[in-house]
This record gives sequence, C-alpha cells and structure tokens, in this order.
Amino acid sequence: MKRRAFLGLGTALVAASAVGGWTLTHHAPQPLLLSARDDGDGQHYAVGYRLDGSQAFATPVRERCHDVYAHPHLPLAVFVGRRPSRESYVLDTRDGRLLQVLASPPDRHFYGHGIFDAAGEWFYSTENDTRDPGRGVLGVYRLEGERLVRHGEHSTHGIGPHQLLWMPDGETLVIANGGIRTEADSREKMNLDAMEPSLVLLHRDGRLLSKEQLPEQMNSVRHLAVARDGTVVSGQQYEGDPLEKVPLLAIKRPGEAFQPFPLGEAQRQVMNQYTASVAIHDDLRLLAVTAPRGNRVFIWDLDSAELRLDAHLPDCAGVGAVKEGFLVSSGQSRCRLYDCRRSEIAMQPLTLPAGLWDNHLRLA
Repeated sequence: MKRRAFLGLGTALVAASAVGGWTLTHHAPQPLLLSARDDGDGQHYAVGYRLDGSQAFATPVRERCHDVYAHPHLPLAVFVGRRPSRESYVLDTRDGRLLQVLASPPDRHFYGHGIFDAAGEWFYSTENDTRDPGRGVLGVYRLEGERLVRHGEHSTHGIGPHQLLWMPDGETLVIANGGIRTEADSREKMNLDAMEPSLVLLHRDGRLLSKEQLPEQMNSVRHLAVARDGTVVSGQQYEGDPLEKVPLLAIKRPGEAFQPFPLGEAQRQVMNQYTASVAIHDDLRLLAVTAPRGNRVFIWDLDSAELRLDAHLPDCAGVGAVKEGFLVSSGQSRCRLYDCRRSEIAMQPLTLPAGLWDNHLRLA
C-alpha cells in the first residue's frame, strides 16, 4: 500500500546537564514527536513537533523515510530511509540541522528501521544484501563525533528484515524478518511462493539465540513492540488469499513460544490482512496497533487480551505511548491522543498538522 556522538561535545553536554542545561531542566519540555512527513507536492521531510502543535523543525530530505530513532542521551536522531532507500539522515533534534546523509554501501540498501544501543555508541540498521537479494543483514555503525561510521555487519538469519528492537537486557536484539525477497532498487516482491518470515533473537555480537516462525508461510512478520518484562508483540501483513484467516498479531511472552495473539474475528477482518505500527504502554499494560487499510486503531489489555478500543481513523499511521495513553498519527486526518487512564478511553484531536504522516512516530 503506497500511502501507506555528538561525542566531541559529550563532556560539555554532561556538564551542562549537571547545571540545568538542555538535557536537564526544572520544567521538562513537552515530548518531541519525530516522524517522516510529505507535503502536497510530494517533497519528503524529517520533522519534529511539540504536542501543542509547535514545529521544532521540518528538514527536507531526498528520499522518503520510514522510522526514526532518537539518541538516548544527545539531541540527535536518525531518520531511516524507506526500502529500498540508499540514504538515511542524521539530524540535530534542536533545530533540524542535517548532520549527515548516511549512505548505505554500494551493495546494500536500508529497510526503514534501526536502533541505538542504550549507551548511544552503536546504531544497528536492517539492510538488504543486494548481491544475494533478500538476505538480511544488520549494518553496525558507531557514532563518532556527529557522524555514524560503519564498522561491520551481522546476518539477521532471515530474508527481508524489517523492524528490530532491544530486549530488556540491552544485549539481545529481536528482529522481524519479513521473509520477502526484493531486488536492488525495487519494491517488487520476488518470492511470494517461498517466503521465510521469522522472529529472531540475536545477541549484539551476532550470535543467533533463537529463530521462530508462524505456521503460515505468507504471513510476513513486520513490526514489533517490546514490554519491560520481555513480552514481544509483532504485527504481520499477509501476502496470500485476502479471505484466508491468519493471525495478524502474534506474541512471545517470557519463557513461551512465538504464537498468535487472540485476535477477535471482527478485528481481524477489518484489518484487511495488514497491520502498520505497534506500541506497548508498560505502565498501563496496554497494546496498541494501527491498521491503515481498515482505517482502525485498536487497543487491547496486554495480559488478558481484552479489547479496549476499536476506533475509526482514516489511514492511521504511527502510534507511540505517552503518559496518558497513546498518540496516533494519520496519513489523511488529524493526529489523536487516546487517554487510557480510565475504564472508558477518551479521544482528543491534537493541533498537530493534519495528514501526510508516514507509518511510524517516536517520542523523544
């Protein structure tokens, strides 16, 4: 679906935080919403907005981005190019200054996702080996000054890797291998009759810890959320018969196998075989999922799987947890806040710009 380390400044920044500088203030600023957006002419932007609608920056970029990852300590974020982009963008999140156009190696391209480690020294990005199309690799980059420098790569032990996240130990990565082979500079799916989707746990040094698959070969594992207790939820997109009943959400609880999440049939049907973003609210123990093909936002109790919300939102896109509940963006409508602190979830439209948001958002 189409519409679908500052290291040279590190000492000074730490000192500033100790005396009430930009990293530590008496009155904490509003969260900064980071996402990719387009304008009406198709120009791509990496943007940052406060939740009151005020714009921090809107930086033009050459290629459309997919997800974005903020550095854990410094005012910088990586906007990752959407498959099959060969560019990602490192920005200063205070003013949107473009610090680096991160180019993939000649025989690699980005898959739209990446992540910093907890120390902020290393960045890992899912990539395609175009010499062996579809073979998934993790590009391993080190933050040196204001730039990411490639230091190597690891196999993802699968085809077409998409999102990756850290498990709570900070040493283990969980990777969604979508299982779909694509060629260089193409989004054409080349192996729908031989897909190999999987959920992989990988040590940060590249050691494979586990690899699990769902029974349906054409059920592409795409997006992830991880809870503090190690529960992993994945969202799928199904490439087979539009009428076939397949689990579009799956869960791996600590010590248990990767298995379908108990999804109601009415919700499964309206998803139209596609999920987009997944988020977990740890304090409220809630799971949120966007399904843009069905124009639906869903919220469940993570432990009981009780459905808490099934709401209409045209072309719903990114979802992220905030104190009150979840913030959801849209490709066609206004961003919304779903306040989940009471038994009845309340919706509030936000003054953020309406429409043209990409499928993911992050709050920094």
